[in-house]
Amino acid sequence: MIHAFPPLAILLEKGPAIFAFDFGRYLIAAGVTSAIVWGLRRSSLAARKIQAREATAADRRREFLQSLQTAGVYLFVALFIIWGTDAGVLHRFQGSYGLLGDMALLAAIIVAHDAYFYWVHRVMHHPKLFKAFHRAHHRSVTPTPWAAYSFAIPEAFVMIAFVPFWLFFVATPAWVMMLWINFQIVRNAMGHAGFELHPRWWLSTPLTRWINTTTHHDLHHSGGFNRNYGLYFTWWDKWMGTEHPHYAERFHAVVTREPARATAAAAVQASGEMTETMSLRSVQPSRS
Repeated sequence: MIHAFPPLAILLEKGPAIFAFDFGRYLIAAGVTSAIVWGLRRSSLAARKIQAREATAADRRREFLQSLQTAGVYLFVALFIIWGTDAGVLHRFQGSYGLLGDMALLAAIIVAHDAYFYWVHRVMHHPKLFKAFHRAHHRSVTPTPWAAYSFAIPEAFVMIAFVPFWLFFVATPAWVMMLWINFQIVRNAMGHAGFELHPRWWLSTPLTRWINTTTHHDLHHSGGFNRNYGLYFTWWDKWMGTEHPHYAERFHAVVTREPARATAAAAVQASGEMTETMSLRSVQPSRS
C-alpha cells in the first residue's frame, strides 16, 4: 500500500534524515553567523551594526519558527525530487565532469539561481501577491541570520522550486549540488546578519563590487522595499534600475563610521528609513 505512492515510502525511509540535514544546515549557518556577529559587536568593529533598532527575542522566535516551517516544505518537495530522479524525470549524476568542469557548473548554478531569485522575488512584491507570499518574510524589518529561511508556505515552495527546475535540464554531480546548497544558506544568513561583514574596500574594486553585501539586502528590509532584490550579485538590480540609489553611500557610512559615533549615525539612518518604510500590517507594495 505504501509503495503504491513512492513519496510516502521515501518519507518513511528517508524523511527524518532529509529534514535533519536541511534544518541542520540552517541551524549551523544561522547559529555560526549569529555567533560571529555577537563577537564582532563586542570588538573594535562594533560600529558596523547597520541599523539602530535591535531585533527582539520575539523577532528571532518568529524567524526560527517560520524557518522550521520552511524546512517542512523543503522536505515535502524533496520527496518528489527523489521520486523524480528515481523515475528518470530529473537528472541524477553521480560522476564528475572533472574539477574544472564541476567548478564551471557550480558557477553556472549560482548565476542561474541569482537570476531566478531576482525575478521571483520581484514578482512576489506585486501588490496582488505580496500578502500571501512575501509579507511574512518582511516582518523582519531588522533581520537577523535566523531570517534566512523565514518564509510563508507559498514563498517556501517558490524558493525550493529552483532545484527541480535545474535538475530537469542539467545533469549535475551530487557533490556540486551539495556545495551549492551550503553556499546558498551561508550567503543567505550573511545577507540577514544586520551587521556589515564585508571589508570597507568591497565596492571600490571591480573584482568584488558586483557581489552583494549585507547592507545591500538590509536596505531592502529596512528602507528600500522595492529596491535591491538580488541575492548574490548586484547586476540584475543595476540592469533593471532597482538598486537603491543610496546603497554605496550607506555601505561606506557603515564601514567607515567611528565607534563613538555609531549609535547616533545609525539612529539618524533608522529615522530616515522608517519614514520610507510603511507599516507591514497594511503595506501594499508599488508595482515594479
